[in-house]
Amino acid sequence: MQPGPAGTPFVMFGTAHLAALALALLFALAASAAVRGPRADRALRYFLAALLLGSWLCWYILFAWRGWLTLANGLPLNLCDWASAALVVALLGADRRAYMLGYFWGLGGTLQAALTPDIQYGFPDPQFLFFFLKHGTILAALLYLTLGAGFRPHLRAMPRIIAATLGYALVAGFADWLLGTNYGFLRAKPANISLLALLSPWPWYIPELVLIGVGSMLLYYAPFFAVDLSRARRR
Repeated sequence: MQPGPAGTPFVMFGTAHLAALALALLFALAASAAVRGPRADRALRYFLAALLLGSWLCWYILFAWRGWLTLANGLPLNLCDWASAALVVALLGADRRAYMLGYFWGLGGTLQAALTPDIQYGFPDPQFLFFFLKHGTILAALLYLTLGAGFRPHLRAMPRIIAATLGYALVAGFADWLLGTNYGFLRAKPANISLLALLSPWPWYIPELVLIGVGSMLLYYAPFFAVDLSRARRR
């Protein structure tokens, strides 16, 4: 990525970074506690869907304005893009199958991206604002749907979630092979610090990613499994 207009350098886990993460969490918790009734729930879900679509559009406008937009970053082939699309469907249509995709893709992909962002500039640069508006809204949406709207993943859906995730990898991998891009980080590790830095060199980290992905899905399902097990024992 070519440098754009001068801005404050991004500092990982600096004050602005931590504040952005905390804001997404606090918004979801506050909304889950405060929103009551179907009308308020519908209004909030539509608001979150509008934020997701708006931040997505603003991200592309920013990249076009600064001359950064290329095939390598201009296609909606990041896992965060698919999580965002799934959550928009879930928010607008109360679609629980789309919610489950957004839940696992958001926690498995977007959370990692928010913790280790691939951005150059910090607050108040538009790159920082739009990045965390998009990724923070994904996390806030999946948390609100879970904690506030009462949606939850189910074990019987896990094979479909795994199949859909492998489908994403096939689509991203084909685009990478055809266009020489690196969507899904299937051709190379990201330049910024991330979990992938701890894995084997390419291409051996790809099967490791598959195992980590399955393990993370089981981890993110574990709280619901524990609740179901506790209820079964009480009965």
